[in-house]
Amino acid sequence: MKLGAETGGMQRLVLGLSGALFTVVVLLQLTAGAQDKPNTPISLPIDTVTLPDGYRDWKLISVAHEAGKNNDIRAILGNEIAVKAFRDGKRPFPEGTVIARLAWQYQSSPRNDAVFSAPQSFVAGPPTNVQLSVKDSKHFAASGGWGYGQFEGGRPNRDPALLQTCFACHAKLESRADFVFTHYSP
Repeated sequence: MKLGAETGGMQRLVLGLSGALFTVVVLLQLTAGAQDKPNTPISLPIDTVTLPDGYRDWKLISVAHEAGKNNDIRAILGNEIAVKAFRDGKRPFPEGTVIARLAWQYQSSPRNDAVFSAPQSFVAGPPTNVQLSVKDSKHFAASGGWGYGQFEGGRPNRDPALLQTCFACHAKLESRADFVFTHYSP
């Protein structure tokens, strides 16, 4: 009896040490990858996408108006990798592609409409959120190679239910789109 209890304790110890060793190895690999690409956030599971510095200065890819419940106006921006891929029609998108979608409330402009003979001017109102799509096939293999993030007031929304809906919606697109809704607007 005593031998069985000691063996069970030894197995738990070995499993615990194996788990700790695995964690250390993963962290060392992630740290090494971050050193290769300074100022690049480490991409981990779906809820760790971060807002890149300077994303508001990226080039415009397209604009959109989302009616219905959202009723917003959007600017879709991309890092250099994304813009080049959109312009060249390259699919699937290359690793390192980052697409930012900035949204504001879609509202009429009484000030602008006063100049015209009828209400016709609509503008961006208060911001609603920023959404990011980050192409990293290694870290986001389970979601088609894309990681997603949503930010409100500059803060990440880490609600797992919200973040899980991102890929579920993008996955409905045809495969040649590489899970991206936006088309380049020259």
